[in-house]
Amino acid sequence: MYGFAVDPEYASVNGRKRQPQPLPTHREVADELRARITSGRLRPGQRMPTQATLADEFGVERGAVREALRILQSEHLLTNVSKGSPATVAGGRGGPAAGPAGTPQPTMVELASRTTAAFAAEHVSIDALCLTSVSLGLAIGEPLRLIHAGELKPAKVDLRVLLPSRHIDLAFPVPVDGKADGEPVHEGWLAQRNAQGQVLRHNLLALRSTHGIDVHVSFRALPFTPPVKLYLLNGAEALFAYYTVARREREVDHDHLETYDTEGTRSTLFAFERGAGPRDTKFVEESHRWFDALWETISSDLALTG
Repeated sequence: MYGFAVDPEYASVNGRKRQPQPLPTHREVADELRARITSGRLRPGQRMPTQATLADEFGVERGAVREALRILQSEHLLTNVSKGSPATVAGGRGGPAAGPAGTPQPTMVELASRTTAAFAAEHVSIDALCLTSVSLGLAIGEPLRLIHAGELKPAKVDLRVLLPSRHIDLAFPVPVDGKADGEPVHEGWLAQRNAQGQVLRHNLLALRSTHGIDVHVSFRALPFTPPVKLYLLNGAEALFAYYTVARREREVDHDHLETYDTEGTRSTLFAFERGAGPRDTKFVEESHRWFDALWETISSDLALTG
């Protein structure tokens, strides 16, 4: 709740029942939703909660919610207000529309903006499954900058990351020529996995001493090469992308070697949000269930060492 809903029992104070607070007007509801949009908590392309959900949250009739949404539509902050589906945050505020109702964006475009928005919460929770943590490390750079600038102030940050084990035969990256020695390619991937993970962990744990934030960072190893990457933000969003394998040339020990590899930072990221419809909500729930199952069963301890 956001301070608008009325407790039907009117909690008593000194034996007297507290007088009920007046219900918010449609303009007050519009003011609160406008603040969420302009602050970035609701992003361009993101679908709003249903009118019924908003009515329950603010403790008002649906008519008041509809009037509030129409005000924001007249200000060009929302679209699709008159349609049966939930309204959508307009995409013309400084960037392309993103999220379920917009065009999916490359990982580094979508992940950075959504991670920054996630850090506006008091308790930030991020789960990630990926080949390396390169994209995640880059995406967290902006919220870290905003924390140090005093613009974001989370009280707690929990990060869990699943990465492939160093002891498995990776499906990629590998040499195209199966006869070639794949050990240098594997060692190159491992060095990147470890270095990126160490930087990510260091930068987040530093917030304990610099800002008094309760930070917990954990890594575990998978016994397989993930064909997809998955990011779960604050229990409310699931961001999903395919690792598309292609022939790529890389330099190994000053030699040029053709490999089967993927460039995760450019992979298209699809966003699903809890409350954006039954399909989105179910995808978020099942993604959390899948991640937790991997974390608690077949994954193992991971040390980010050589």
